[in-house]
Amino acid sequence: MKSSQELRTALTALHRKSYPAYKSLQGMYNFGSYILSIDHVQGDPFASPSSVSARISREKAGFPEEYCQDPHCRIALQDHLLRLFGRQIAQYTFKAKGSGKSGLIHVSACGPEILERTACEISPKDVTVRFHVGFPANGRTINAYELEKILFDYLPKCIEAVFYYKRLNAAAVEKVIHLAEDQQALRQALPVKNLVAFVADGAILPRLSGVSSQPLKDCIPFSSPKTLRVTIELPHKGALTGMGVPRGITLIVGGGYHGKSTLLSALEAGVYNHIAGDGREYVITDDTALKLRAEDGRCIKNVDISMFINDLPNKKDTHRFSTLDASGSTSQAANIVEGLEAGSQVFLIDEDTSATNFMVRDDFMQEIIRRDKEPITPFLERARDLYTQAGCSTVLVAGSSGAFFHIADTIVQMDCYRPVDITAKVKAACQAHPLPTPHTPPFALPGQKRPFQCARKGKSKEERLKVKIHDKDTFLLGREAVELRYVEQLVDKEQTTALAYLLRYAKEHASDGRKTYPEVVDGLLQTIEKQGLGFFGGAAYVPSGLAMPRPLEIFACFNRYRG
Repeated sequence: MKSSQELRTALTALHRKSYPAYKSLQGMYNFGSYILSIDHVQGDPFASPSSVSARISREKAGFPEEYCQDPHCRIALQDHLLRLFGRQIAQYTFKAKGSGKSGLIHVSACGPEILERTACEISPKDVTVRFHVGFPANGRTINAYELEKILFDYLPKCIEAVFYYKRLNAAAVEKVIHLAEDQQALRQALPVKNLVAFVADGAILPRLSGVSSQPLKDCIPFSSPKTLRVTIELPHKGALTGMGVPRGITLIVGGGYHGKSTLLSALEAGVYNHIAGDGREYVITDDTALKLRAEDGRCIKNVDISMFINDLPNKKDTHRFSTLDASGSTSQAANIVEGLEAGSQVFLIDEDTSATNFMVRDDFMQEIIRRDKEPITPFLERARDLYTQAGCSTVLVAGSSGAFFHIADTIVQMDCYRPVDITAKVKAACQAHPLPTPHTPPFALPGQKRPFQCARKGKSKEERLKVKIHDKDTFLLGREAVELRYVEQLVDKEQTTALAYLLRYAKEHASDGRKTYPEVVDGLLQTIEKQGLGFFGGAAYVPSGLAMPRPLEIFACFNRYRG
């Protein structure tokens, strides 16, 4: 390890040289209170900026030990520090001048969800922050004095202001930890109270717009109906009341624009913890909850969809069903079976984004098209079995078919964004409008686990498939596009980046079919737990810009890879 003075000397020697000479700076430098590491240097000032990290010993950082022990507290603290660091460097980005990306200082931008990220990690020994810096140049000639401003003036101020506990507002840090502990207590209370979700009284569910995660101002706060109101004692906030969504089949109904989908969206997001001020910080959902929908055109590989679809006219085997261009009904059937394989215990479904013929068939249609001529067993006839035999609850938004009233355990009507429990009233009405007894085929869960098998391309590091991230919804692995637009609980592009590298790693190490999908995903999760999310970066450095996806999103990504 070199000293900071040696770095300053090296910078002076590089001034006005050709840009590639910057690569000689790679390495670690001791700045006294922290260690600066130049991990990767960009090829020219117009390329992706250089990767830089700073490591502060836990002893010097001085954060209380209890803030870093439990994962939920550690992740919340990492998130808080990252947000503070982002605000600090925003004051200095592009203050150093030059061509292209010269002077850029960038760190991961966080949304309202609290995610584990490689941009800031707290280990038993260190606190590490990873970010990007555009090394300055005039044209393609090094401007070392501008980089010296960044490394010796701007960055030390930002690091000193954020990563030392004595410099921070201790009360604000404590609030972050207390919120994390309260959220964890809520999650732990769900199974104890036989709930799949909890929505606190006073929560702000509507968002500013369909493309914004900011809470809507001057909207109606959530208020739970008395019959579904539960009180949960939290370690710091104390008694918190709200609506408990019980296990079983819950129906959310109401007129258009009354808040049905808004409530479901909040439950979708409740698998993640949220920061204070988001409005949904006390909306907590079972973290295995999976949003399901139809996905016309997705690929399906060897999925047993026979519980929903059988006796196809073309005699295709639905016990090992594969297609490169699924219909709405077959894609939704596959999504359910894959969700069960991934370990989901709650399905979240919006009728608006479902295949109508998959969800329900009314009496008149069944009278015209006989059962022996219809290969689809609708979800209406399987939801109860999914709960009683597979232990998977359903939260369903419905607005067009009253048939779902007959299978629901709990029915919530959204009336001007206010929930009303209408279960008793509807059940009484159901007795006056009974459904005919369906002739449903016997329910059977898929027996065998699918082997993880795909074509391997590239046996050496030099032949590795390239990864290119387009946006949160799409990435390229080699020449194959992976479409995740309908994996709706992905909330951050950095999660998609992590998924791309996890898929490449699995393809390189476990694609011979000897392991099943669950075994491959479990192996990846164990490796991440031991080595960290950036383990596939190799010995060179841990890449910044990765966020931890849930296991269910890892399954979803693998299932949508056509290679």
